[in-house]
Amino acid sequence: MTLEIAQVYSQIEAMATDVKKRQADYRQKIDLALQTIATISKNQEQLERKIQNARTTWLVAGLKGKAGIKHPLKPCPHDFMVVASDGSQIDVDRHQSAHLFLLNIGLVRLQYGSSPDASFSSIPTLYFREDEMSIRSHDGRQTPIEGPLLGIKRGVEECRFLADLVDEIKMNLPVIALIDGSLIMWGLVGQRYDDFVIDALLINGFLKQLDRFAALNHRRPTAVASYISYPRSADVVNVLRVQLCPHEPVDCDKYCKGKFEGRECDSVGGLLDRVLFNELLAHGERSAVFNSSSTIVEKYGAHQVCFFYVKLDEEVARVEIPLWVADNKDLLDLVHSAVVDQCNRGFGYPVALSEAHEQAVVTGADREQFWSLVDRVLNDNNLSLQHSLKQTSKRVKWI
Repeated sequence: MTLEIAQVYSQIEAMATDVKKRQADYRQKIDLALQTIATISKNQEQLERKIQNARTTWLVAGLKGKAGIKHPLKPCPHDFMVVASDGSQIDVDRHQSAHLFLLNIGLVRLQYGSSPDASFSSIPTLYFREDEMSIRSHDGRQTPIEGPLLGIKRGVEECRFLADLVDEIKMNLPVIALIDGSLIMWGLVGQRYDDFVIDALLINGFLKQLDRFAALNHRRPTAVASYISYPRSADVVNVLRVQLCPHEPVDCDKYCKGKFEGRECDSVGGLLDRVLFNELLAHGERSAVFNSSSTIVEKYGAHQVCFFYVKLDEEVARVEIPLWVADNKDLLDLVHSAVVDQCNRGFGYPVALSEAHEQAVVTGADREQFWSLVDRVLNDNNLSLQHSLKQTSKRVKWI
């Protein structure tokens, strides 16, 4: 039986009409958002108090400057360096012959200016000892490192190796250290991990590495930043939702619980920050700096996560920085200019991060070769190989 195109045609026409209406409604939301952010500067102190007292069901950005201000692009230093890290992993697999995992960290150093230079490397590390395979508390509790938790550990190791790379640099050049993704450990948000797990990965892990970057900044200008391509956050749009809310204090549960339409804030609801700043910014410009209000960021101390948006050729990206970078105008300008320069060199995406990814990637063929090597070495050492029947079935050709 063939598809009855004639019957589908009227449905396609109805879809096109619906899309056209939604686009018109979306345009109205964008226009209202632009009007609202333009008026914020007139009463921003009042809005800041309203945000502080608000009880919302969504994240609202903290304001560090005039929300609608635009910052022009400044030139990069003549001589500077960009370093980046990225990672991949081979996770614990209960169907395999050995209980282990592997992290592969890719590192890139790009030097620009009078003496251009570059270095590329990857560092694979195998974890197999009992004390490496789990996070343990002082009272004997333990949580295995696998799945999402392994992804978080990989982020810590990416930051550690990146700090090592910066520490090894002898030249007195400004350095921008780039990480792919967010500085916010979203994997720990909303999860019921014990405090000893959060302490190990965040307090004594990731934040300790950010401490190292802050200390390296005393030796020479050093900034650390993360780059988020095509961000889906709406923290700044949510500031506008608070502004438009007629209730004070704002309290979503009290006034709007179970109400999903007809709210005043819905007039800009559904917009993403990148859409707003795509309209607001010119190419190369960045937005004001904002604070993240994520609950996990409360533990970051001096490394409280701030962010700004920057408009590039093909997209608006979100760049996250620690508070000590945001409060240093020279470092902030350095991050801004270096990120735009990297994207111009890398076809819209920071070339250092792209190259770090290439160094780190572990392909499906790599995984097969890795597990075959593990089996062979165990067999050569007369160690019994215990695969699950599921794994065995994958290795046997039945037809």
